[in-house]
Amino acid sequence: MESFYIHAINQSSVYDVAKVTALDAAPKLSKRLGHHLFFKREDLQPVFSFKLRGAYNKIAQLSPEEFQSGVICASAGNHAQGVALSAQKRGCKATIVMPRTTPEIKVNAVESMGGHVVLHGDSYSDASEKAQQLCRENGMCYVHPYDDPLVIAGQGTVARELLLQAHKPIDVVFVPIGGGGLAAGMSVYLKHMSPETRIIGVEPDDSDAMKRSISAGKRVTLEQVGIFADGVAVKKVGEHTFDLVKKYVDEIMVVSADEICAAIKDIFDDSRSVVEPAGALAVAAAKKYLSASPEKSLQVVCVNSGANMNFDRLRYVAERAEIGEEREALFAVTISEKAGSFLTFCDALKSHHITEFNYRLSDRQQAQVFVGISLNGETVSKDIETMLVSQGYPVMNLMHNELARLHLRHMVGGRSALVKDEVLYRFEFPERPSALLFFLAQIAGRWNISMFHYRNHGAAFGRVLVGMEVPLQDREDFASFLAQVGFPAVEESNNPAYQLFL
Repeated sequence: MESFYIHAINQSSVYDVAKVTALDAAPKLSKRLGHHLFFKREDLQPVFSFKLRGAYNKIAQLSPEEFQSGVICASAGNHAQGVALSAQKRGCKATIVMPRTTPEIKVNAVESMGGHVVLHGDSYSDASEKAQQLCRENGMCYVHPYDDPLVIAGQGTVARELLLQAHKPIDVVFVPIGGGGLAAGMSVYLKHMSPETRIIGVEPDDSDAMKRSISAGKRVTLEQVGIFADGVAVKKVGEHTFDLVKKYVDEIMVVSADEICAAIKDIFDDSRSVVEPAGALAVAAAKKYLSASPEKSLQVVCVNSGANMNFDRLRYVAERAEIGEEREALFAVTISEKAGSFLTFCDALKSHHITEFNYRLSDRQQAQVFVGISLNGETVSKDIETMLVSQGYPVMNLMHNELARLHLRHMVGGRSALVKDEVLYRFEFPERPSALLFFLAQIAGRWNISMFHYRNHGAAFGRVLVGMEVPLQDREDFASFLAQVGFPAVEESNNPAYQLFL
């Protein structure tokens, strides 16, 4: 078995269509972790994923009869594009069955490469069943996304490149695992050519079919899989891949969605590239593994497997990256409901960078504030919590509260029966340390703040939404006050959305 794969990998013709991808150093992450980290940049392939390698290796070795019949596969993502481009390169007909829920951008990408798209069902399972049916009816060759020896061998060419590119022996390689094709192909080659290299497979904690299968000693089927890292969301791993991973992969780690988001940011910081969630699995696990390792200065390679990121996911990734890296703490804090309390509270946090501040008047005695605070390597959320408690503030740490992190931070507020004579303004002020404290100092004590929302977005200017109780007889003085403060301001008191919800 091993000799077949070594020969197939060495003789593969994937470079007819695939490219030799860079092995890039990650200096920032290396310095932070105390090891030498490198990214194997499979996100730079023509279809932005390693999947092209396996698909082409399979299609390039079709018999004349199979070639005439054409190929078919089921996929909603990277494999679909790999098959379509490979078939186009070889002049072979390709049918790609995709779920009806597939984003139009992916359907268009496959069609632009000459693939004939059949939309069927609402899930990959539905599409796969349809593809198998069409395969039997029309005698086409099925190109499996991972459980095919030739596909596995194609993915294994990543390991061959890696060993040729490395200037020093590689101590650890981290490889993403979905169905297992990449990990199987790379591990069989690495263990043959570089047996001292430790190979660690990585799965999301909500799609860990391979880890569970290895533990059970047989392939298991997950009832459900997570959808965030959709590139590796597989309910059951392959038969061939299971055997190879069990034999050649040293360890399998799992990582959370927040850890994946933090890794996407780390990759961006070092390479200015944005990988998809599945493409960041290796880096997420490497950070976890190396932070707990007593060894120093290891030579470590992380396979960045793909970059087919849906643009609308970037907001979620950016939001969760701070938490995944534990760079942002979240608290619910009770403060006194009286003029100047905001200013006093922010003064207590003046040595920290506030990332978010949400408040809505709901009681005339106490105010409940939702606050986010940026953390650094020297400060942890518990330190801030202890400091606030010592100053008499009741505090609830929401650092690991999923409801708060996902939903409540966007829902703080609502209508308030207590509010009178409220005016609503949007302000902008230069974003710098203590900028929020300075802003509050300008408005504190004059009129009661009835609503407050601030969120740092990493821009040059901070944006704040403020509601204040300003009686009609004070409106002229209030206008003068706004002119003196000097911050750009837009009144939103007549905004229909405000009137409807707040």
